[in-house]
Amino acid sequence: MPESLVIPEGVRFDETHIIHDGDVIIGDNAVVDFGIKARKIIVGSRSAISGYVIGDEVRLDPWVKVRGDVICNGDAYIGEFSSIEGKLTVKGDLEIGRNVRIEKGFEATGLITIQNPLPVLIFIFVYLLELLRLGRLDEIEELLNEEFENPLVVPDNSRVSIEQIKTSRNAAIKFSRVLGNLRARDVTIEGAELYGSIKSRDVVVLDSKIHGAIEGRKVYIASSSTVFGRIIADEVHLENGCSVEGSIVGRKGVWVKDRVEWEIEEDGVGEEEIQEDVSEHIQGS
Repeated sequence: MPESLVIPEGVRFDETHIIHDGDVIIGDNAVVDFGIKARKIIVGSRSAISGYVIGDEVRLDPWVKVRGDVICNGDAYIGEFSSIEGKLTVKGDLEIGRNVRIEKGFEATGLITIQNPLPVLIFIFVYLLELLRLGRLDEIEELLNEEFENPLVVPDNSRVSIEQIKTSRNAAIKFSRVLGNLRARDVTIEGAELYGSIKSRDVVVLDSKIHGAIEGRKVYIASSSTVFGRIIADEVHLENGCSVEGSIVGRKGVWVKDRVEWEIEEDGVGEEEIQEDVSEHIQGS
């Protein structure tokens, strides 16, 4: 469902948790090796969360595994065959599917309903398709604005851990603090601090600090950014006022300019290779 990995403004990573004042959307078959604390949390089918989940609204699709407590300050939906290794606490209504395993019991102060409705992400997707078919574009924008607030988005089949943040899709990080070596198709980082390296196709770094190496095809460093590591690429475009603490290798050239302009291609080159790498990593975990 989600098309890009997006870490928006205000997200904070520490050694064990991801904290966000907005929403979190995790696609199908994803692995997040952190606990999550956010406003609304939606987790797609067969995904795994290695820690607690705390939110004002929590929706887990079928076969989700949470290795910790789930605490919901409002209404919660737990899909069938999901498992929670800690305790489930729901202060609002609880809608729960069949064959859900909760190791340390649950507590719900509102209405409890047992049924297996359509998974949340699939329902939203089908609804959006129907609005598109009817040409009601204004309603689509309205729905998205109402449904999600500044969402952190993890695409299908991706992994987010302190060792690696890995996806076959593009990645965008804005005005946040992130831990992990980033592996994605194309990467844009703006106003952020990344404690890790970047390996992708094209990389754009704006007004950011990268505590690691950058490897790619085309690398653009602009807006007073600092890279505490080396850069290896076919092309390196460096704006005056930026700094690189390590070596710079540009196989086709290195350009230093007063102003750097960039263009990221949309041809999908390298996606299959990255997807295979992600799948191997997830299967081996």
